[in-house]
Amino acid sequence: MTQTQPPQDTSAPHGTPPGSTAPVEPSVGRLVGVDLARALAVFGMFVIHLGPSATAVDGIGAWVLNLAEGRSSALFATLAGFSLMLIAGRREPKTGLAGRQAKARIAIRAVVLLALGTAMAMAYGGVVILAFYAVYFLLALPLVRLRAKTLAIIAAVLAVVMPQLAFGLETLLTEPVTSALKAHDPLEAIGGVGVLDLLVTGFYPAITWMAFVVTGMALGRLDLTSGAVQRRLAALGPALIVLGYGTSMLLAGNDALKSDANSGSASGSPSFDGGSFEPNGSASSLLLAGPHSGTTFDIIGSLGVAITVIVCATVAMARLPRLHRLAAPIIAVGTMSLTAYVGHFVVSSLTGPESPESSWVPVLLFILGTCVFAGVWSRFFRRGPLEYLLHTATTPVKYLR
Repeated sequence: MTQTQPPQDTSAPHGTPPGSTAPVEPSVGRLVGVDLARALAVFGMFVIHLGPSATAVDGIGAWVLNLAEGRSSALFATLAGFSLMLIAGRREPKTGLAGRQAKARIAIRAVVLLALGTAMAMAYGGVVILAFYAVYFLLALPLVRLRAKTLAIIAAVLAVVMPQLAFGLETLLTEPVTSALKAHDPLEAIGGVGVLDLLVTGFYPAITWMAFVVTGMALGRLDLTSGAVQRRLAALGPALIVLGYGTSMLLAGNDALKSDANSGSASGSPSFDGGSFEPNGSASSLLLAGPHSGTTFDIIGSLGVAITVIVCATVAMARLPRLHRLAAPIIAVGTMSLTAYVGHFVVSSLTGPESPESSWVPVLLFILGTCVFAGVWSRFFRRGPLEYLLHTATTPVKYLR
């Protein structure tokens, strides 16, 4: 699953994807656009976790489910990388004491998210993305001072190489091997997401999902208010979509994009087949691009969707002031996406009986309720409830010398 932020104090942004941080300056158009994209990622999670079964809807409903599945969490991860740059220095990386404090903030957030994600995984299962976010943040620490071009190259290499490496590793992870590894894993012992799942075999394994995070870091280093940058990204996003999904369909046929995952129910207990390769699976699975398939084609296509959503949201917020005003409640959700993400698990588990498999009512109610809550809360507070706790946890960093 986020992780799902950004700054105003020198440390971090106002709203953020599960687990980001820092306050977002509402007057900065590009960050408002990022908040809008973050809110859309939250709503995509609602669709997958609370929406109807994929087998019970067709037409536009089926299209919405297909668009949200896998891609909303990929957008989350990409925005997580963007948020890291809001902490570590947007256009120019922080150095010296400021740089050390920024890295410390990221590390503390990772620890907090690991604890929160583990607690949620114990209650809701390994589909919760927050513990994975913690690993992404720690792995990204050595990269926070790199330039956009370097980060983009690293992301491309990760997208091409890591799925093949993951496939090779999983063919070696037989039941005896995984059982032996998990037997000595303290996170597994307490019912959380284990280290092996966090890195290789879970729903959002770092080995393949770091490509999204590093791409978000590269975007964070760009001037998203620049018309030239916007035009390049507007061309790059759709090009990646065509490259990833189109190539997969050419190589694997019309079933290349189909999902093996089962949509969640209104119970708030989503069920997925997984986000990694099956042990001893066929190498032909590397040609697929279905949601959570973890292949190079899936990553490239999902990155194309994420980049397209981010640039469209950024341009829309900068050039359509009336839409900006109308979207204010949605933007507010983006500024407290960690609260919204955690809240939809907690609230859905406490609500009444499940709705029919074909019902969109739970999703619509959650979207409306979240917008109302976020809109009202943001009138009185700069950060969401959990964002405040996350920010508070990092305050000791100011004593670092």
